[in-house]
Amino acid sequence: MKHIRSIIEFHKLLSLPEPQHPLVSVVRVENIHFSDPEIWNHFFLDFYTISLKDGVEARVKYGQQYYDYDKGVMTFTAPKQVNFLDLERTDKPYINSGSGYVLLLHPDFLHGYKLAAEMANYGFFAYATNEALHLSGREQENIIQIFKKIEQEYEYIDRHTQDIIISQIELMMSYSIRFYERQFLTRKAVNSDILTKVDQLLDRCFQDSAALKNGLPTVEFMAGELNLSTHYLSDLLRSLTGLSAQQKIHSTLIEKAKIKLSTSNLSVSEIAFSLGFEYPQSFSKLFKKKTEMSPSDFRKAFN
Repeated sequence: MKHIRSIIEFHKLLSLPEPQHPLVSVVRVENIHFSDPEIWNHFFLDFYTISLKDGVEARVKYGQQYYDYDKGVMTFTAPKQVNFLDLERTDKPYINSGSGYVLLLHPDFLHGYKLAAEMANYGFFAYATNEALHLSGREQENIIQIFKKIEQEYEYIDRHTQDIIISQIELMMSYSIRFYERQFLTRKAVNSDILTKVDQLLDRCFQDSAALKNGLPTVEFMAGELNLSTHYLSDLLRSLTGLSAQQKIHSTLIEKAKIKLSTSNLSVSEIAFSLGFEYPQSFSKLFKKKTEMSPSDFRKAFN
C-alpha cells in the first residue's frame, strides 16, 4: 500500500508543479496525469481531499463499491482513509479525463482553528464513494467559486491568507451539509426504499430466534446489510425520521418490548433475552431511560 505523506509528494506523483503552499492546494482535474498505475491500486493519504468532478472516466473503489464519475459529484476523504483507483476505463493509459477540482488540505493547516475539531463531525468524510454528493448546476457553481477563491488566495500568502482560506473551507462544509440534506429529501423513492429495508431488517433482528442467536443489532451490522456506510445510514435516517441509526434501533426495540409486556405473560427477564439482551438489567435500564418507566411499571400501568 502506498503511503503519501505530503501534498508536495502527491503533486509529484501526479506530474504536477510543486504546490504554492505546502499544506493546502487546489488541483485542476484536467491537469492530473497518473504516470504509475501501480501506486494508485492501493493507497492512503495523510491529508483531507475534497473533490468536485465532472465527466471523469476513472472509477474509485471504496470497500466493495465502485463509483463512476460520469456526472458532477463531490466526494470527501479523510486522512488515513484507504483508496483504490481503477484506471482501466480511461481513454488513454493512466491519464485522467474530465474536469473539476480537488482540494488537498493537511490537518496541520487547521491547527489553532475551531475547524480542526469540527472536521471529525462531518460525517460525509466517512461516506463510501457510492454515496457521493450529486450537485445541481447552481450548487456546482457555488462550490466551484469557493475552489477558485482558495486557489487565488494562497498565491498571496500573507498574514490574512490562512484566515481567509479557513473561512472558505467552512463555507464549503456548510454548503455540503445543505446539499446532502437536499439530496436525502429529493431522492425520496430510493431513500423510502432504504427506510423500508431498515424496518424489515429490524423486524427480522428482533424475532425471538434471531435475537436469541445474534444478540442486539448494531449500526455496523445494519449498514453492512444495507451496503451503506455507518455515517451515511445515520445521516439519512436522521433526515427522514429525526432519529440516528442507533436511535432507530432503540426506538424499534422499545416498541417491540411494549408489545411483549402488554400482550404476553413472559417475565421481564424472558422478554429481555428474547430481544437480544445478555443481561436483563441492561434492558430494564434502557427501557426506563426511553420511557421513564420500568418494564414492570409499564406492564402494571397498561393492565
